[in-house]
Amino acid sequence: MKKKKTQYISREESWLEFNQRVLDRAFLESVPLLERVKFLAITASNLDEFMMVRFGGLSMVNRSGSEVRDISGLTVDEQIAMIRRRVAAMQARQIDCLSQLEPLLAENGIRRLRAEDLSDIQRDFLFSHFSSEINSSMSPIGIVDGAPMPFLAGLRLHLCVRLKNDAERSLLPETSRKENSDGDIGGGSEADSSPVAEEDRFVVIPLPRNLSRVWAVPTSEHYCYMLLEDIVGAFLENIFEGQEILDWTPFRITRNGDVVLVDDEDDRADLLVGMEKVLEARKTSDTIRLEISDTATPETRAFLESALNIDKQDCYALAGPLALMDYFAIAGLSGFHHLKDEPWPSHPVPEFAMGSDIFATIAAKDRLVHHPYQSYDCVVNFIRTAAEDDRVIAIKQTLYRTARDSEIAKALEYAAAKGKDVTCIVELKARFDEARNIEWARRLEASGIDVIYGVKGLKTHAKMCLVVRRETTGVQRYMHFGTGNYNEATARIYGDVSLFTCDEQLGIDAVHLFNAITGLSVPQTMGKIAAAPINLRETFLELIQLEIENAKQGGKAEIRVKVNSLVDREIIDALYSASEAGVKIMLNVRGMCCLLPGKKGFSENIQVVSVIDRFLEHSRIFYFFQGGDEKMFISSADWMGRNLDRRVELLVPIEERDCKNRLLKILNCYFHDSESAKELKSDGSYADVSVKKKKRIRSQQWLYEEAGEIFRAINHPKTTVFQPHRPG
Repeated sequence: MKKKKTQYISREESWLEFNQRVLDRAFLESVPLLERVKFLAITASNLDEFMMVRFGGLSMVNRSGSEVRDISGLTVDEQIAMIRRRVAAMQARQIDCLSQLEPLLAENGIRRLRAEDLSDIQRDFLFSHFSSEINSSMSPIGIVDGAPMPFLAGLRLHLCVRLKNDAERSLLPETSRKENSDGDIGGGSEADSSPVAEEDRFVVIPLPRNLSRVWAVPTSEHYCYMLLEDIVGAFLENIFEGQEILDWTPFRITRNGDVVLVDDEDDRADLLVGMEKVLEARKTSDTIRLEISDTATPETRAFLESALNIDKQDCYALAGPLALMDYFAIAGLSGFHHLKDEPWPSHPVPEFAMGSDIFATIAAKDRLVHHPYQSYDCVVNFIRTAAEDDRVIAIKQTLYRTARDSEIAKALEYAAAKGKDVTCIVELKARFDEARNIEWARRLEASGIDVIYGVKGLKTHAKMCLVVRRETTGVQRYMHFGTGNYNEATARIYGDVSLFTCDEQLGIDAVHLFNAITGLSVPQTMGKIAAAPINLRETFLELIQLEIENAKQGGKAEIRVKVNSLVDREIIDALYSASEAGVKIMLNVRGMCCLLPGKKGFSENIQVVSVIDRFLEHSRIFYFFQGGDEKMFISSADWMGRNLDRRVELLVPIEERDCKNRLLKILNCYFHDSESAKELKSDGSYADVSVKKKKRIRSQQWLYEEAGEIFRAINHPKTTVFQPHRPG
């Protein structure tokens, strides 16, 4: 079905709209103050990654001269121009948000100090730390006239200091070059020289990465702090004693992070080495963004733009602090509980209570667990118990993003030490987690585990663990399938679904898939699981087509979906066709959505909502009415080309009645959210959801309370039989 380009939303613009919705949470007075600071920091972190990956990738495509257009019809030049415009507005909005939050923070005892605010006692305190710790950790770099800019690390704060040139007083190095083995400058794309006025000279000071950005200052108030760059700026005269400081400004650069492995390696060792090269290349890739303070003088700004070979359009002058992601430190301050969300500790999962036989529990029936509303301990304990159980003979596990101090990985090490056969697929190409995964891969391999470094040409994004256990009735397989990573840390803040099962066919499918990955072979036909890149796309299209056929025959037809992203054109076109046929489609898309809903003639039967709240919505859930034979699935995959074609992903059916009913309740609650949901309109904008009922619902709170009710119902069942007291 041929569609006009106006029937799709640009992927990049949709992502920026998503980050704007996150930023909108930071402006809401109904959100506790420090949670608002947290949302501000999240948007800054998100934007850094977006610029590194998406803008960096587009910049490379632009240099190649490619005329490729995105799904909405925008050229690369048009996408770059749109991103520059939206990012400039978003960063200005972030600073505006901080300027609104700082007075409120000060009213509540959290005050940021500038140099002019310091008392003599505070100044002496900071000078002591500056002299003993900060100054000793810094290495100012003098920029010699005519010499190239030295290598500067991406996303690291620097100060640029302009000094009046005084040759008699200055000790300038012969060169500030940092050459690599090829004799090139480490900065990659920086210019060969930078114009320096005859009367001025410049010094760049990289701020120490091992020191906190936020420094507590002694005060009679609750909490006062000063930012590291302001501390250094306050004592610059002690670094440049006797020299005239004309001006100084904080700045930082962003380097292209879209550096990927050319995956032509033939063995595991080559892949490991290749990924280490990617990490090194990312450190020295092209500079794509310069952020500076708007107080920077024209001379300093011109110097940095020239020295870094940065386009003026990629220089962002900000009227406030740079690197707002560091405000996570403020959001996490202890002692200000009244400024944070009410704690929602995860509810225990009654079926997996301590002391219960976890394998007997799973054997009795499938178990569905909803994180973080229900504790992730059940997943960790499942793997830990398998490691300790003498009847378990083998464990097979995928690891995409792991915790820094992973209990799951430690359990696998313990299992190997006990003589069990342990196979672990560690995805080395998980973006920005490559270094951690390389470290874990080496450690697991050293413990005797058979480690597979992913699949050539693909990323293994599937989340599954297979435990093989010898029992009196024979060998039994126990499985865990999930929508989220095996990461205990993120499991406390990511909304995900777990399925525990010993379904025979699912076990056979899991074995076939693991064997295909580890044996580098074509997977055997699977009975229940659909997998990318084998048949996942085709399965989704078939499920949508069946709804279309039911609708055309006059029957009820419905599709309800929860994903993080919807950008795949073939899937979108299939949904448009379904809408035209009369299928009712309800989509909960947290982030990017290139589909335009509510358009007469092709998408008027489609509703799209996005929920952003205290937990990151991460689960992928799919429902198809199928003529009354309702089908439900969980998946590791979003509706993106990369998930459907270039990754190992799973679509797992949820068939047990109680699990299926609960999963449908979870999915449906998001479409009733009137507090934290936004609805995508036919013009591509997002607006508050219209409330048709008097009762207002916040989906995440409802889900938390639902998990609590499940726990209480099982642990404290209501008395259903009257038991009268009888006389003795």
